[in-house]
Amino acid sequence: MSNSYPCIFSFFAGSGFLDLGFEASGFNIVYVNEIFSPFIAAYRHSREVLKMRSPEYGYHHGEAADVTKLIAGKEAQRLQELVKDCRKSHKTIGFIGGPPCPDFSIGGKNRGRLGDNGKLSASYVELICHNLPDFFLFENVKGLWKTTKHRLFFESLKQQLQEAGYILTERLINAIEYGVPQDRERIILIGFKNNFFKDIGIKSSSEKLLDGYFPWNNYIIYPQEKVFAYPWCKCEPFKENSLIPCPDGIPEELTVEYWFRKNNVLKHPNAEHYFQPRAGITKFAAVDEGDNSRKSFKRLHRWRYSPTACYGNNEVHLHPYKVRRISVAEALAIQSLPANFVLPENMSLTNMFKTIGNGVPYLASKALAKTIINFLEIGVKSTVDITNLITT
Repeated sequence: MSNSYPCIFSFFAGSGFLDLGFEASGFNIVYVNEIFSPFIAAYRHSREVLKMRSPEYGYHHGEAADVTKLIAGKEAQRLQELVKDCRKSHKTIGFIGGPPCPDFSIGGKNRGRLGDNGKLSASYVELICHNLPDFFLFENVKGLWKTTKHRLFFESLKQQLQEAGYILTERLINAIEYGVPQDRERIILIGFKNNFFKDIGIKSSSEKLLDGYFPWNNYIIYPQEKVFAYPWCKCEPFKENSLIPCPDGIPEELTVEYWFRKNNVLKHPNAEHYFQPRAGITKFAAVDEGDNSRKSFKRLHRWRYSPTACYGNNEVHLHPYKVRRISVAEALAIQSLPANFVLPENMSLTNMFKTIGNGVPYLASKALAKTIINFLEIGVKSTVDITNLITT
C-alpha cells in the first residue's frame, strides 16, 4: 500500500452514507455511481453543505450508473480506463457497494437472485471480477446470508470471487455494535486480491478465507451478547410531550432520545420534513411508547434503540412522545449521521425516507473502514504470515 490512503470506487452509492464513513476514515472517494438521480442529487448537496470536495472521476448517474453497462460496452471501457488511470499513482484501489436488497429481505418480495434487484448483486460481483480492485466491500441484508435458498446464491457469488483470486472474509454485523442507536443486521463480505497481499507484505497460503485473521472486532464497542442483555425499557402508555428520565443501567448513548438531543433534531434543516397523517391522528395516539410489535405503526421508546430504520411500504415509525411520525432529521439521527448532514429541501419525502432506510449507518461504515485500514497497515508495518492463521 502506498503512503496515501486507498482510492474508492463507490457503487449503488445512494446518498453517500457508506462513502461518508470511508471518507471520515481517510479513504479517498474518487468515483461515485448511483442510478437514481434524486439520490445522487442528495449526495452532491450533502457534500456541498459539509464542504467536502467532489470525487476526482465524478458522479455517474442515469444510464452511466447502470452496473450492467459497466460490465460490457463503452461504459465498461470507460471504467477500466479510470481504474487504470488511478493505478498510475500507485494507489491501492477498493470497490465498495451495497446492491439494492429487497429481493433478499425477509420482509420483502423474496424474489432472490431472479428479482431485478437480486440480479444487481451478481452484476456487482461480475464488475469486481472484471476490474480486479485490490479489495472490495459488499453489503446486503441478512436474508442473503440466513435464508437457505438465498445462501446458495451467496455461496455461488463467493466462489466466483475466489476463482478471480480473492481471499474472503464475512460477518453478520449489527449496527448497534458500533454505537448506532438501532438494531440493524447486515451481511458484510470483504475480499482482498491474493497478489495484493504480496505487495503490502502479507504472506498468504492458497486458502480462500481470512475469517480467522481479519480484525472484525477492533471497533466493536458494544458486543451483541452484552448490549441486548441490558434492562431496556419495554412499553408504557403514550403521553404527548411527557418527561421521563433516563433509567439507570443502560447505555444512554444507544437510545434514540440521546441522538435526538445530540443532533438537535428540532433545529435541524430537515426538522419539519415528516409525513402528515391522511386520516386524523387518533390511531397515532393509541400506540404505547415502545410498542414495536406490529408490522406497521411502531412507536419508538425514547430510552431504547430503534428497530431497523426501514421506512418503505407500510413501515411507519412513530415519535416516542409526539403525535406524529418521526421526521427526516430524527431518522438521520437514528442512522447516526453527523448533525450537519442535510438532505435537500426539494427532495420528496418518499425519497428522503427511502434513501435513509437504504443507507449504511454512518458509525457502522466508519468502523468498517477503519477495520480495513487496520488490516492494511499490518502489512505495511511488518511482513505477516497468515498461512497458519486462516480458517477454512
